[in-house]
Amino acid sequence: MKRDYYEVLGVKKDATQQEIKAAYKKMAIKYHPDRNPGNKEAEEKFKEAAEAYDVLHDEQKRARYDQFGHEGLNGMGGGFSGASMNMDDIFSMFGDIFGGHMGGGGGFGFDFDLGGFGSSSRGGKQVYRGSDLRLKVSLTLNEVATGVTKKFKVRKNVTCDHCHGSGSEDGQTQTCPTCGGKGYTVRTVNSMFGRMQTQQACPTCGGEGHTIKNKCTKCHGEGVVTGEELVEVKIPAGVVNGMVVTVPGKGNAAKHNGVAGDIQVFIEVQEHEDFVREEQNLVYNLLLDVPTAALGGTVEIPTLDGKARIKIEPGTQPGKVVRLRGKGLPAVQGYGYGYGDLIVHISVYIPETLSKEEKQAMEKFATSDNFCPSDSCRKSVFNKFKNFFK
Repeated sequence: MKRDYYEVLGVKKDATQQEIKAAYKKMAIKYHPDRNPGNKEAEEKFKEAAEAYDVLHDEQKRARYDQFGHEGLNGMGGGFSGASMNMDDIFSMFGDIFGGHMGGGGGFGFDFDLGGFGSSSRGGKQVYRGSDLRLKVSLTLNEVATGVTKKFKVRKNVTCDHCHGSGSEDGQTQTCPTCGGKGYTVRTVNSMFGRMQTQQACPTCGGEGHTIKNKCTKCHGEGVVTGEELVEVKIPAGVVNGMVVTVPGKGNAAKHNGVAGDIQVFIEVQEHEDFVREEQNLVYNLLLDVPTAALGGTVEIPTLDGKARIKIEPGTQPGKVVRLRGKGLPAVQGYGYGYGDLIVHISVYIPETLSKEEKQAMEKFATSDNFCPSDSCRKSVFNKFKNFFK
């Protein structure tokens, strides 16, 4: 089981972004591999802190985590798994925390010289990352209940089919004369944490370690061109309005066969003609006629998957609630978290106009003690009225 991200960084759930950033910086320095050479436990804590920061410093991810926990991030654009990433990945993503330099999507590293701890190079050659794309999809409540796969024709940057993404007309590259193929240059700076070496992307090759002599005539050396792709997006059941589903690797292609960006799909849920959604529950207003409310009977109501019949007890009062268990929406976390309920609020229809015969019949009822509410009945109705506003 993963630990709570707030617990990992040692901050409260209402911590500000400044507090979260400071806490992560403290953890990263404490468990940095250069200060703990060969210490696997420290390395795992370093990765765990990076994973927690990845979620909590992003307002959207943090909101989903606060609402649904770790499960709410699965397939929804949540945090990476720190255990599956190497150090260069983490330094590339969060190197700016320590005042270093990031070029594009990688090529960053930093080393500490803190009184006896050795330094080492952790940078690498530049790997470009394509930009993310954003789409919006409108879903019906029925699609939310079952989950759905949507298809989009997306116009975006795709890998050049002439040079296969290399950017070179003849497939040949040459070693960068400035960095000697390393992709970075090194400089030493003094900081509040001691002497630090920062690795900056080479200004000549952009961090790639090589240069292209004969650029591709189709993409002009970029390795990408504008094209279209049919993308399938699997949207899980139970999503809520404003949630984001991330499709990894389907965004813009990156220069020179780098890492493609993602597609972020923003969810918009349409209003339903019969139901109002309250988290996993669905609310339905059932309007009874006076005879059915007084005499009782059986009525048919809609559900998301068809119809259901419910029994109306004689003397049913306006404001009564009938709950149909499991007839609501599934949890976005998936199997094992159950379904919400269909909550039926009952009201009674009073005719606005009456015929002469109907009016005479109602006047007869008005003289009957049974049609006059007792004190206990009045109190019961008043209590329901108060509870409604609570």
